[in-house]
Amino acid sequence: MLENGTKAPLFTLPDKDGNAVSLSDFLGKKVILYFYPKDNTPGCTRQACAFASSYEKFKEIDAVVIGISKDSVASHAKFAAKYELPFILLSDTELSAIQAYDVWKEKKLYGKVSMGVVRTTYIIDENGFIEKVMPKVKPDTNAAEILEYLGE
Repeated sequence: MLENGTKAPLFTLPDKDGNAVSLSDFLGKKVILYFYPKDNTPGCTRQACAFASSYEKFKEIDAVVIGISKDSVASHAKFAAKYELPFILLSDTELSAIQAYDVWKEKKLYGKVSMGVVRTTYIIDENGFIEKVMPKVKPDTNAAEILEYLGE
């Protein structure tokens, strides 16, 4: 897990439309960077919908919301359309950002061990440094906890 106060690893990944998006595009803004396991699964859908319903509040405080998973661009496009997600979804099929942010971990489910994304949120400040790490977040409360932390 990366630490508070460290420089956020830079990345460039395709969004749901295939456009390249770089973390450096958002210098000067607060970035809510959340990593999630998979599009269209119950927890990930609830988390995305919670961010969508709070999106106007994030915009009011000039914060950018970015969700990253290893799903494809096409999967993100369908996921965003189905749930009317107004924020950025990035596809990291090569696991470059997922590994740079140390969220690719061994997971156990029903006794089976596999590798996967551990649901984690990073708040990155306007200068590109990690302000807060939120490991193993709960999908239903993550957006509200961030807004509370940011004083909204």
